[in-house]
Amino acid sequence: MNDLDARLLAAHEAGDRQALVALYTEAAEGASDPAAAGFFLTQAYVFALDTGHPAAQHLRARLVADGREEL
Repeated sequence: MNDLDARLLAAHEAGDRQALVALYTEAAEGASDPAAAGFFLTQAYVFALDTGHPAAQHLRARLVADGREEL
């Protein structure tokens, strides 16, 4: 298990949804597979919406640009 995986698991266990936004965004940016990147970005967006995180609009714009979300 790498460090990011461990931090994601710890944030899930702690229920730290704010941290999950940042961690899933980090995972998306580091993913070499476009499908995996899209999955991680979607998870970041879901947690951003759930918490009212200020990154939600930016994450949605990225999903739209990637063809994973419609306006």
